[in-house]
Formats: sequence, structure tokens, C-alpha cells
Amino acid sequence: MEHFFDTASIKDDYDVVILGAGPAGCTAALYTSRDELSTLVLERNVPGGQMGITAHIDNHPGVAETITGVALAERYHKQAARFGAIIRYGECQSIVANGKDKILTIAGSDKPVNARAVIIATGCYPRSMGVEGEQRFIGRGVSMCATCDGGFYRDKVVVAVGGGNTALNESIYLTRFAKRVYIVHRRDTFRATKICERAARENPKIELVLDSVVEQVIGTDKVSAALLRNLKTNEMRTIDTDGVFVFIGNVANSKPFEGLLKLDNNGFIITDEHMQTNVSGIFAAGDVRSKEFRQIAIATGEATTAAQAVSAYLQQLSY
Repeated sequence: MEHFFDTASIKDDYDVVILGAGPAGCTAALYTSRDELSTLVLERNVPGGQMGITAHIDNHPGVAETITGVALAERYHKQAARFGAIIRYGECQSIVANGKDKILTIAGSDKPVNARAVIIATGCYPRSMGVEGEQRFIGRGVSMCATCDGGFYRDKVVVAVGGGNTALNESIYLTRFAKRVYIVHRRDTFRATKICERAARENPKIELVLDSVVEQVIGTDKVSAALLRNLKTNEMRTIDTDGVFVFIGNVANSKPFEGLLKLDNNGFIITDEHMQTNVSGIFAAGDVRSKEFRQIAIATGEATTAAQAVSAYLQQLSY
């Protein structure tokens, strides 16, 4: 994406700084830049966030065809940039509220960025199991992304861990490549929607291993097996597998804001209905926000609300 890594072009003062260039960040930038507010979007990886590693999206309103996450991210980026939003690489390390101004410290830069308002859209990242062997074999058989790594498991056996929509959808996706997919879930019921559960149960390549958890990921140079424990009987079981995919939820990218913003028990940012946090002039939208559901359409709706709230807030400041 053009000039994305041109950090030297970042000015030291903006009306709005948006943290994160996923669906929420780019949507917010679209609205604030259309309102002729000087807008900087900072993304620590690449625009798109988790959407960028999704192979197929077919439930986005207004997009009739199935689209890849990368392609949809490019559309978001171009639309925001068309109205003047500046999207650059950068990671916010801290925010200091100084009266009407917000001072942001950016990793690798000795020049702080000043903003009248901030929208946090930093999203979240996959939660790990925390068991022996998991970290050791990341990239060598342990993965958190079926669409990224599924193709490496053609005609192989994999274990998928989790019981929500993501876990079941990703497991179904894995059956395009793997000859067998074991879904390991700690309960005997699923959090996923009925349609997702039915699709998983009816897939002949999927075997459900319920009331069970992974105790250890086993291997030498790469994953060769997973040790499971049944939570009801404590019986141990070893499944020979070529890969372990972990889909057990997400962790909020909110660490830089601890101590400044009010967070829920899982670290997600608490806001009001206008996406306003407990600090005046700082808003949050998208997957980093405390809520029940996380979808692209939800993130863009929240970002629209946040951007309009920012415009109203800045108008009040000018009085």
C-alpha cells in the first residue's frame, strides 16, 4: 500500500489520530476525513487487521461476491485515503491526556504526536492454550489461522481446539485440505450458532472430541501428536496429528492503555453508546471494545458512531 511505511511524513499534530487500520479504523478515518478533520491512522502491522488473514468473506453487506480479506482491506484503505486520511505504519506505546490534547508516544520515534481526539481500533489477537509444546511448535505445526496455514495440511490429520463460531468455521475450512479434523472442545455443547454446529457435525471429515482439553503438544522437529485429557473422567488420549490449530478466543490489544482507560475483566475497552471511553476525547471501536459479538459489520458500525461522536466533540471544543 502506497507510502504505508513512510513514517517520516507523519506530522506532529492532527485533529484525530486513529489507532488501527482494520475495518473499524479505516471506516472511522473515512468519516473523519470527509468531515475535513486532519486524520492520521497508525497501524502496527499492515492495514486490514485480522480481516487481512481471512481467505473468504461472504457476509459483508453490499458485497455480493465472496471476497478475500486482503482485497476487502484494500478497498477500505483506498476509500479512506481518497478523502485525505493518512495511513502509516506505527505502534502507539502510550497516551497522555493533557487537557484538550492527547499526546501519543510512537514506538521507534522520539517525536510525540499530538491530537485533539483519539479513536482506538487496535482489535485483538488469538488466545493461546498455555500448554507445553504450544509456543515451541508455532510455525512448525501449531497455528491460529486455518486460512493462512491450511494448505500445508493437504491429506494430513489436524486437531482444532475450540467451540465457538470461529473454531467450527475454521475446522470446516480445514477439511478442504486435511483428510481428518478432530475438534477438541472442553464442553459437550458448543457456543457456536446452530448452523455452524450442524455443518461441523455433518461433515464426514470431522470427528468431535468433547469434554476434553489439550494437555501437551508433542513432537521433535515438528508436531507429531497431541495429548488430550477428558475433563469428566481424567482419561488421557494421544492423537497422532500433523498440526494443532487453536481457536479459543481473543485477547484485546489494549495493553498500552491500561491505567488510563476503563477495561473489562478480559482487557477490552469499555465505552458508552457513543463509543466514548472514560477519558474525554478518547473513543474506541471494533474488536478492542467490550461487547458480546465481533464481526466486520459490527466494527464498521461502531466506527461510524465513533467518528461522528468525534466530530461533535471537536465542534464543542471550538466553542
